[in-house]
Amino acid sequence: VNSEKPLQIQTCVFCRKNDDCPNKYGEKKTKEKWNLTVHYYCLLMSSGIWQRGKEEEGVYGFLIEDIRKEVNRASKLKCCVCKKNGASIGCVAPRCKRSYHFPCGLQRECIFQFTGNFASFCWNHRPVQIITSNNYRESLPCTICLEFIEPIPSYNILRSPCCKNAWFHRDCLQVQAINAGVFFFRCTICSNSDIFQKEMLRMGIHIPEKDASWELEENAYQELLQHHERCDVRRCRCKEGRDYNAPDSKWEIKRCQCCGSSGTHLACSSLRSWEQNWECLECRGIIYNSGEFQKAKKHVLPNSNNVGITDCLLEESSPKLPRQSPGSQSKDLLRQGSKFRRNVSTLLIELGFQIKKKTKRLYINKANIWTSALDAFRNRNFNPSYAIEVAYVIENDNFGSEHPGSKQEFLSLLMQHLENSSLFEGSLSKNLSLNSQALKENLYYEAGKMLAISLVHGGPSPGFFSKTLFNCLVYGPENTQPILDDVSDFDVAQIIIRINTATTVADLKSVINECYNYLELIGCLRLITTLSDKYMLVKDILVYHVIQRVQAPFESFKQGLKTLGVLEKIQAYPEAFCSILCHKPESLSAKILSDLFTVHTLPDVKALGFWNSYLQAVEDGKSTTTMEDILIFATGCSSIPPAGFKPTPSIECLHVDFPVGNKCNNCLAIPVTNTYKEFQENMDFTIRNTLKLEKEESSHYIGH
Repeated sequence: VNSEKPLQIQTCVFCRKNDDCPNKYGEKKTKEKWNLTVHYYCLLMSSGIWQRGKEEEGVYGFLIEDIRKEVNRASKLKCCVCKKNGASIGCVAPRCKRSYHFPCGLQRECIFQFTGNFASFCWNHRPVQIITSNNYRESLPCTICLEFIEPIPSYNILRSPCCKNAWFHRDCLQVQAINAGVFFFRCTICSNSDIFQKEMLRMGIHIPEKDASWELEENAYQELLQHHERCDVRRCRCKEGRDYNAPDSKWEIKRCQCCGSSGTHLACSSLRSWEQNWECLECRGIIYNSGEFQKAKKHVLPNSNNVGITDCLLEESSPKLPRQSPGSQSKDLLRQGSKFRRNVSTLLIELGFQIKKKTKRLYINKANIWTSALDAFRNRNFNPSYAIEVAYVIENDNFGSEHPGSKQEFLSLLMQHLENSSLFEGSLSKNLSLNSQALKENLYYEAGKMLAISLVHGGPSPGFFSKTLFNCLVYGPENTQPILDDVSDFDVAQIIIRINTATTVADLKSVINECYNYLELIGCLRLITTLSDKYMLVKDILVYHVIQRVQAPFESFKQGLKTLGVLEKIQAYPEAFCSILCHKPESLSAKILSDLFTVHTLPDVKALGFWNSYLQAVEDGKSTTTMEDILIFATGCSSIPPAGFKPTPSIECLHVDFPVGNKCNNCLAIPVTNTYKEFQENMDFTIRNTLKLEKEESSHYIGH
């Protein structure tokens, strides 16, 4: 009996196999308490079980009692492949009665879709890739393993939906998907992720919702935090040696703008200033020999080709959920994954290497942030690569007084003003507006420049770009299809809705006649012969109103975003930057703030206990302040900047009655009190009234 028990534990209750092969069957999980072992895929694809528990309950959220019931149900079903009982998976095709074990299904080339309702298809009903013509007469390499294959779609050979000359082995794709995870699994040719992942899920590739394997390595990106500081030219003229670097002199080291892994003293390459471009010999040879100066081809937009004007219904979520990695539950795939956000931070830190030690002081009037910021950035002595120092001044102050300001508070206020300015239109997700005066004054360029400077110098996530504006910047306006939500003009939106809801050709022509002058003005009149012509007409109107109408502002804004190489970085890593340009930061919690603030001075144990209790009370809604209020009071920012705070926010325990926020140093001094009630009252009173006073002062100055 004792010798049989371990064997029973090690055998999957669904497929009766001992194999431990995560790439084929998913992770093998054993619950010794329940004498139960399952393969993750066997459990996930079983037809009669749903994920009713939380992730940590049972096995991956499937309750033990449900698993027992499913095993009992499957015991009455015979596998059509191995002819043994326990076939828990059935083909979803109507009137198909085939049932099979998961390994048997793989053997007979069934397809299992790890998305939606987790459908399974037998070998007769499985989805296939259809190509209209095959011009490939010779073998082509798998773009992952590079072994040659016959370019004919089959179960084991798949083609990329976005690059017609990209072919893969199914096994190569599956291993790649497991290693890359949902954040980094994409076409190996064009890096498209949306269209590519949708097709691969349809064809039965499992894409786990986890961080890539290389993201989980300890200190995986430490080398990115170091930059090259050595003169590598053939004849270095510096008497102090190749490693000598003297900022703001002719012996300052300039890195290759292409590879960043070679450097030169300014004098050694006859560079007059640090702003001049310089490439090392290797990169220069590659650039000039490859015709790099020809215009690059545009990428295909990943998610706009199949977007219809009526696609507004959300699919019902499946009762089965794909297993997520620890800590990623209930987080948006693109903006919330902790490892993925770390990658955004790394990219911004990398851009920050351009910032020199030399500082430039900006004199900012908080009551008129936009004008003072515009004057400062347009100053001929301003250099985006200089470190920024902020001094707040008061307009019409006869004494000329100034006091130190917080750079991150200034950038936060500037981004708030920019979001609500007349340069953009829309409620939450914004597109560029058409403002002739702003265009004349080159304000769209300045807005792009401000956004770029803010991101590199540690400003907040803008978070207000529409996906359409973002896609235009990354993939080009010609590869972008706007949607109805992009139209903020009520009258234009009504015209589009009326055209789209027309039910007969007569109704459609009637609407067009009513809007004839407008359609003629924008060049969207077209001959209507069938009702389906309305979709092309709607598309034309959307493209004109959202893209063509604002072409001049867009090009100007785009040029401004090139400051400090920000636009190029966005285009190279669109998924990463979408999380901070198109989405607001995640809500703050007690744990996030507790982890954010470090204790630098000798702490008062009781006061720190009060502080943690206060954070929890704020989170639970038992306080008149919010988490954002606390962060603004201490740092001037309502959210954590993508590149982090500099310096790191800290806590001090002082024998004072009320808290003190030092936004220049991101330091919060908390009071030492006898009771927690007194602590909370003092914190609430000070934070609430300080922020209220600042808001009233700002409104007062703006009003005057």
